[in-house]
Amino acid sequence: MEIVKIIINDSMKGRIDKILTKKLDMSRTQVQQLINDNQVFVNEKNVKASYKVEVNDIIEVHIPDLKNTEVMPEDIPLDIVYEDQDVIVINKPSGMIVHPSSGIYSGTLVNALLYHCHDLSGINGVMRPGIVHRIDKETSGLLMVAKNDRAHTSLSKQLEEHCVIRRYYALVHGVIPHDYGRIEAPIGRDPQDRQKMTCTDKNSKEAITNFKVIERFKDMTLVECRLETGRTHQIRVHMQYIGYSVYGDPKYGLRKDDQTHGQYLHAKILGFIHPVSGEELYFDSDLPAYFEDKLKELRNEMEA
Repeated sequence: MEIVKIIINDSMKGRIDKILTKKLDMSRTQVQQLINDNQVFVNEKNVKASYKVEVNDIIEVHIPDLKNTEVMPEDIPLDIVYEDQDVIVINKPSGMIVHPSSGIYSGTLVNALLYHCHDLSGINGVMRPGIVHRIDKETSGLLMVAKNDRAHTSLSKQLEEHCVIRRYYALVHGVIPHDYGRIEAPIGRDPQDRQKMTCTDKNSKEAITNFKVIERFKDMTLVECRLETGRTHQIRVHMQYIGYSVYGDPKYGLRKDDQTHGQYLHAKILGFIHPVSGEELYFDSDLPAYFEDKLKELRNEMEA
């Protein structure tokens, strides 16, 4: 791992991600990824990409060594909702990992995309070609992928500026009494379990989830969640935080849940501006069959 130290002087002003982009000769997306991965420290503390530097700040950047692991194309079926020469929209099934990571180099969405097309953007490196944003392994639903760097830059900017429409359907425990809600609670790594996230004021990032009730059952509620930020496990953590954990969630849910399909969370609606044509694109995907079956079961219980 390479460690780069930078001491801020009078000539350096503005956001840390912009400054590091110039100093490290990296793209802004790459720098923001390092920040999101907690590889950037200011005075020994993690900061947000929007942090404005001050004179005498000591910045330390940990740049992971490049791995020679080659990600191979694999003939894995894809549910392609939309595709042109710039972007692809995929309806990802529950159980599929979006991109390779340490120890996992096959069976991912990226492996399938590399087989399907040969022109994915390279901004996020060989392990995440084309990947602009991700959804958890056991979360199903819509995901946009960039075929070239121009598209990737545009889509990333739209995400950063909260211009992308992302709405998820989640089945949660408990009956939520109010029709609408807004959760504003920063999310960071759980100090007791590094595999989990939690709502905390320490080493955390702003996280905002809006929700509305779609349907109520005897002891569960179907909600639509609209994201203003995109933190790891955001909906799952936020719903647990207010006392309505997502059904089937192996990390934040109840042990008694049927966890065959993981959390009942589906990225149902996705909307964005086409990076080249400027056209407004809007997609709405059906809930997976197992999700619909569970809802039918709950409706039958209501009628019994």
